[in-house]
Formats: sequence, structure tokens, C-alpha cells
Amino acid sequence: MRLPAVRRFAAALAAAGSVVALCAAPASAGGPRPPDVDGAGSGERPDARSATLAPADPGAVDPPRYTSTTRLAPGVVFRTFETSSPAGPVLGDLLDVDLRDPRVRVGLLSPGAVAARGTVSQMANARQALAGVNGDFFNISETHPGVTPTGSASGPEIEEGRALKAAVPDKQRFGPGLPPGTSAEDVIAVTDDHRARVTRLHLVGTVRARHLDLPLRGLNQYALPQGSAGAFTSEWGTVSRLRAVCGSDARRDDPCDTDTAEVTLERGVVTKVTDSIGEGAIPPGTTVLVGRGAAADTLRTLTPGERVGVRYRFASAKRVSFAVGGFPILRDGEPLAGLDPKGPAPRTAAGASRDGRHLYLMVVDGRSQRSAGLTVAELAALLDKAGVDDGVNLDGGGSSTFVARGSEEPAVTVRNVPSDGVERAVANGIGVFVRP
Repeated sequence: MRLPAVRRFAAALAAAGSVVALCAAPASAGGPRPPDVDGAGSGERPDARSATLAPADPGAVDPPRYTSTTRLAPGVVFRTFETSSPAGPVLGDLLDVDLRDPRVRVGLLSPGAVAARGTVSQMANARQALAGVNGDFFNISETHPGVTPTGSASGPEIEEGRALKAAVPDKQRFGPGLPPGTSAEDVIAVTDDHRARVTRLHLVGTVRARHLDLPLRGLNQYALPQGSAGAFTSEWGTVSRLRAVCGSDARRDDPCDTDTAEVTLERGVVTKVTDSIGEGAIPPGTTVLVGRGAAADTLRTLTPGERVGVRYRFASAKRVSFAVGGFPILRDGEPLAGLDPKGPAPRTAAGASRDGRHLYLMVVDGRSQRSAGLTVAELAALLDKAGVDDGVNLDGGGSSTFVARGSEEPAVTVRNVPSDGVERAVANGIGVFVRP
């Protein structure tokens, strides 16, 4: 019979020994390395992608051996660990966040806009976070001529109950292939009952006018489904919205649509209708609707002065206070079938205990002699052995970053060894905050 995750993690804590001082990250094993070719961190490099390995045997990854344990604050325990895999030794960091403590909160680390990037340490220090890791895969590179990469994440974002963005179509996301039955809409979330969950956030919305009732299929996302319309708000940032009409539901690199429309609404009233997709900051109280294909034809029927209602929400069983995109790799303590076997590489993951009362954040280093990294399948096995019940894979490769600060330290510092040699600017992250 499988032990509940909390009990298994408690047993691991007991085996780890006494609490020791917070350790600074070891020096990088090499100089700066170029970003991953496949954009935001698929976590794979071309040589790794070309080698197909057998699916990981959970027994091939050793349980984590904890080398230090630090209580950063009430309800927050930081641990370093070592393990081994078929590729060699692996070093990592694990944060255990007890959501039962009313002083502890989990929130989104953001660079200030959906379409922007910042390092994890910059984002964490700007919000005085206690600790954090990088988040979702994102649009860092482009194959469409003349189209600016947005820096925007692939999956949904929610902060303090506010929906900031929705998910791009599955075939438009970046990163390793999705396991069967998973989606770009999947997230690691904390719900209003203070429980961590792996769940799915599907956008439900409408654009309504006197003569028009159009489904809304996007919110501040770098790619819209073909033939659909999406909304962009002040949270998007200043980057061009043109990327939203590029690619297709089948291929990220397919051409951009030429049949497009953009409608500007100021406090619900149409002020501009154009065939061109724009850029620049969107003022608070203003919504820009972007349509491609059939939806563009519908949006062009709107006229200046017309009143339009835009409504949207995420359909979910529980009200969500925080969420960031990540694809499931562990469910009920069992690695999912069909996990990408390529690698190994640096990895970042997040997970929940069986009762949802503990959130776990994990980073494993890779691409060095000291730490080989893991495949996604091996990462799922390691999460299980660390006490996680449901877990997701986040952006990896050069994006994998773990930051924390001790009780007497004014700012977070990087505790792992990013494989680029320096921190990479990323789209978002997961922050842990503690009230005094």
C-alpha cells in the first residue's frame, strides 16, 4: 500500500539528520553557455534530442540523499540533496512549503508584464520573496520573419485570483512533448482553501455586441487558435501582438495569417477597427481584441462608438488564487506514461502532497561533471521518491534556477548552478512569501 506523501516525506526528513546552515551555490563548472536552440528551454539540446533513450525505470534513480536542511521560516524548509541516475551523479535543491501555516503564501514571480522577461532573483527580490524557482516554458525565439519574440509563457497565469493569461494551443507551446492526456492548459496551482493542486485551467469567454456573439479563445497569449479571437489587456506589456496570429493548431512554425483584425475598446466602447495587428502599451481600462480568419471577419463588423461586452473566466472545480503553467509528469505517486525519454538535462519541477497541504519546488542541475541532470521520466521518479504525489515539469535547461535567502539576508541569491553559467531571463516563476 502506498504511504501518503506527507508521511513518506516526514520519514525522509528524519533520515536526513540535523538542520545545518544555508549553503551558497557552488561555483559553476564552466563558462556561460548559449541558450537552448529550441527556445525556452525545452531542457534539451539538439544532440540530446537526437538520442532516444529507453523510458526511465523508477528504480534507476536513487532516492534523494539530503546533504543540508535549513528552516528558512516557519513552514518553509530548504534542502540540498544528491542522487544518481544512469547518466551519473545529480545535485539538486528542494523546498517544502507547508501551506497550513497562515503566514506562508505562494505567488507569481513576474517581470511586470506577461510579454516580458526577468531573472528569477530579480523578480523575487522585487517582491521580497523568501525563495523561488523559474516557471513555465516561453516564447524566447521566433521562426516567423519580422515577428518579435514575445517572451510570454505558454500556459495560464493567475495571481491573487486574477486571470493574467491563458494557454496557447498545444502545438504552439515550447518544451518537451506533452504526455498523452495532458495539455498546455495544465498548471500547478494553489486554491483558495490553501491547497496545492495540479489542475487544468480552460478559458471560457465571450465577446458580445448588439449583433454579435463571439467566443473568446485567448487572453494575453502569444498564439491564438486558428479562426478565433483573443483579448489583450494592460497586463500584456508593450511587445507587438502580431505573434498571436502566427503558426497553426497543428504546427508552431506555420505561416502567419494575413486575414486579421484588431479592435480597440475603451471602457467597453469601440474606438478603432483595423486590419493591422499593433504594438505598444495598452492603457488600463482598454481591451484590444485580435482576430484571425473567421473571427477577424466577425470583428470587422464592429463600428466605432458601438458598445461591446468582453467576459472571461477559467473553468475549474476550485477557485484558484495562484497558478503557473507546467505539464503533469506524476499523478497519485505514479509517473505518467509517455514521458519524454530524451536528455538528461537540468530540470525544474513543482508538486503537491496527497492532501495538498504541502507544495514542493525542486531544481536539479545538469550538463556538468558534478551533476548530469535527468530526463523528464527520471524527474518524475525522483519527485515520487521525495514524497510528491502529483507533480509537473516546468521550464528546464538554462532556465532552471533556484533562489533563496536566509533569515538574516536582505536578498535572495542563486543556490543552484544554472547551466548557461549565469541566470537566464525567464517569463515567470513561483515565489514563496512569508509574513513576519
